[in-house]
Amino acid sequence: QVQLVESGGGLVQAGGSLRLSCAASGRTYNYYAMGWFRRPPGKEREFVAVISWSGGNTDYADSVKGRFTISRDNAKNTVYLQMNSLKPEDTAVYYCAAGVGGGLSRRYQEYDYWGQGTQVTVSS
Repeated sequence: QVQLVESGGGLVQAGGSLRLSCAASGRTYNYYAMGWFRRPPGKEREFVAVISWSGGNTDYADSVKGRFTISRDNAKNTVYLQMNSLKPEDTAVYYCAAGVGGGLSRRYQEYDYWGQGTQVTVSS
């Protein structure tokens, strides 16, 4: 089992920045790919970003590419999502997830462990 706890969400004005953190505990997390997903109000869960277990490979949704950066510190068992130039359409509950397979997947079905989510609200 892996436990994931997100933090860092909040209310920010458009154009502002936030950094989300996801702390992992339990089984060795270093071999998992780590992803960020979000669920906007009234919409389905959607992929945001993913990082390989080594941190050497990343993938981003087109809607956040160039504005968001995913990173991880395996010594701290933590993955981060730096969000810059935030837009009102980024408003959502953000979830981190761990994928046992380790691949860079955009499909939420391929992730095995999930955090409880953190709310991000961007005002216009």
